[in-house]
Amino acid sequence: MNADTHRAIDAVWRIEQAKVIAGLARIVRDVGLAEELAHDALLAALKVWPTQGIPDNPGAWLMATAKNRAFDERRRAKLIARKHEEIGRDMDERDEPDIDAALDDDIGDDLLRLIFTACHPVLSAEARVALTLRLIGGLTTEEIARAFLAAETTIAQRIVRAKRALTDAKVPFEVPRGANRAERLASVLEVIYLIFNEGYAATRGEALVRTDLCAEAIRLGRLVRALMGLQPPAEATGLLALMLLHDSRRDARLDAAGDLVLLEDQDRRRWHQPQIAEALPFALEAVRGGPGPYALQAAISALHCQAARSEDTDWPQILRLYDLLERVQPSPIVSLNRAVAVAMVDGPGPALALIDALAATGELDRYHLLHAARADLLRRMGSAAEAARSYARALELVTNDRERRFLERRLREVQTPQA
Repeated sequence: MNADTHRAIDAVWRIEQAKVIAGLARIVRDVGLAEELAHDALLAALKVWPTQGIPDNPGAWLMATAKNRAFDERRRAKLIARKHEEIGRDMDERDEPDIDAALDDDIGDDLLRLIFTACHPVLSAEARVALTLRLIGGLTTEEIARAFLAAETTIAQRIVRAKRALTDAKVPFEVPRGANRAERLASVLEVIYLIFNEGYAATRGEALVRTDLCAEAIRLGRLVRALMGLQPPAEATGLLALMLLHDSRRDARLDAAGDLVLLEDQDRRRWHQPQIAEALPFALEAVRGGPGPYALQAAISALHCQAARSEDTDWPQILRLYDLLERVQPSPIVSLNRAVAVAMVDGPGPALALIDALAATGELDRYHLLHAARADLLRRMGSAAEAARSYARALELVTNDRERRFLERRLREVQTPQA
């Protein structure tokens, strides 16, 4: 298989796999088995497509192949033992329904149905998010571990146990109603945001942005908000606003050479103004609805997007919002971002003290952005040698190629003697 064909199949799989898994889960009522069948279909595609070409509707091809595999296995009585009777009986009752048939609840979206199923209370909060990122976002265990700042083995075990727990509990594949829906909403929003984050700042590889994940997260955010009725929760609205605002700046994040451009240096004419205009009322609605974490982050992003120039940014107001966010959702990441705002208001010295205190806890020792932020403050203070050490540490931890090039450039700058 040539490299171009392999890249094309990989791109198709990135886009289609969640839809295929979700459609199969609707039939087999087991997310683990649905994932296995989907991967069987991918293996078939890797054999067939290089010689026959990628079909016009690759998602339908993958779905049909996986569904036929499930039906064939059932007819030969070779489905794995734990699901044989249950799936055979279920498929008999359904008379092998069309995969695109309308469903009987109020959303009609397999992906959203899969998210709510994976966010069932039978799972821990961490397991819900990890499983849904795997099934919906198609992220690898490495990428999910990066999002969680956790070990890959921990995430792998968490996903396996989560799928087993859903199967053992016979969790229905549905969007819940009433109180059950509200109960799972927080985890659903967290899942969507983590999917968006992986798309907006890809964990590894050459691409900085994975537009497929960003678009899918925004689509799911819209669906969740619509699902919640005429008065959607402020946090659902806040998350949608936050994603739209971040995504509006996507085109300005790289220069003509493909190198990373920091927010303060971006060409704001390249920001997508219609998307900002759509998001700003959502951000205002969310803040008025309550000071939740997504609403506050959307308000911060709105202040950035409303500034015509970097120097016009209302940093004192942003710092006040971070003060509130740190009280509402205390976390080392929030504290790190707050320290950056402190640097813009009070200068690098006070901010460096905050980051050093945060570093002393060890919670973010393997988070490259902590060391990159520290290095930038030291650079601004003229401490070139110490800044170089922090840039070097950040380079040891970064996994995205474009971020690595940016940090390498910064490291060279502080290592170059000044005239």
